[in-house]
Amino acid sequence: MCAIKKIPTLLMLLLLSHVAIAQIPEVQGSESRENQPEEIEEVLVIGEQPGPGLWRVYKDDHVLNVLGTISPIPKNMQWQSKQVEAALAEAQEFITPPNVKVEVGFWGKVGLLPSLIGIKNNPDSKKLADVLSPELYSRWALLKEKYIGQDQDIEKQRPIFVASVLFKKSIEKSDLVSNERVRWALENVVRNHKIKTTQPGVVHELQSPRAAIKKFKKSTLDDTQCFAKTLDRLESDLDAMRARANAWSVGDIDALRNLPYVDNKAACEDAVLNSELAQDQGLQDIKATLKAAWLETAEAALANNANTFASLPMEELLKPDGYLAALAAKGYKVEAAE
Repeated sequence: MCAIKKIPTLLMLLLLSHVAIAQIPEVQGSESRENQPEEIEEVLVIGEQPGPGLWRVYKDDHVLNVLGTISPIPKNMQWQSKQVEAALAEAQEFITPPNVKVEVGFWGKVGLLPSLIGIKNNPDSKKLADVLSPELYSRWALLKEKYIGQDQDIEKQRPIFVASVLFKKSIEKSDLVSNERVRWALENVVRNHKIKTTQPGVVHELQSPRAAIKKFKKSTLDDTQCFAKTLDRLESDLDAMRARANAWSVGDIDALRNLPYVDNKAACEDAVLNSELAQDQGLQDIKATLKAAWLETAEAALANNANTFASLPMEELLKPDGYLAALAAKGYKVEAAE
């Protein structure tokens, strides 16, 4: 999911936003960590960098320019792309990545606040050591010491929330940052040129919010796989993350294509979307719904605008069943960035 996704309601922020843990693809292979050779750390690029080129989707003489983004990116890189800024400045419309907006009335929000206390914690006051296998907990303890330090409160939390904190702390200590600065740069151009912005997505009214939270706090999540895959990444994939961050920064599309882009969001997404809360709220098919909403918006823009600009996670541009592949299947001409 994956994004990754601003969700105003705290409950859905805590749940659905955690699919963004895995925007970077998972490591392939089953070679044990003990047998893997020690690798030289990838040196991150610094200074002004152009980022990747643009994908283009055509309908007759109308064009949709698409920027692929990744996260994390190098901390000391300043993104400066004249091509992107020029294409966005000429656009009649800017399409953001799809999102979920959960609606709760004012009094519903007020009523939610007390019940949100402890929502991240495991049911029945269990700790991580109680819900993880000894082997998995030992791996967690080593990474916790390296990236988080002494924090007893986190031991009370569900694995999916712990995985998110651990991932964020690890990239902070690896001279990597989230791609927020790219979004800010795009929004600055949009604001300066007063470009129409469209946010495709789904508006969902949270049914019986207090009851939903109460039920969630007592329910279990099948999030051990999400936690395990996050540990896999941090034990063996940090240098590959740095390589991907460098490739994006310098616009090396071939390198991005050749680096594995397997969807490792699946385990974390499944933990959320298969939960009782998502099932009760009818959100289990939200990924397909968001994709359909974005495609509908893109097709309307291609029909009505001479120039449109959009940004999407890079994986959706590269994978064979991604958003642009879906447009190509509908007959649109799609040109990949070089």
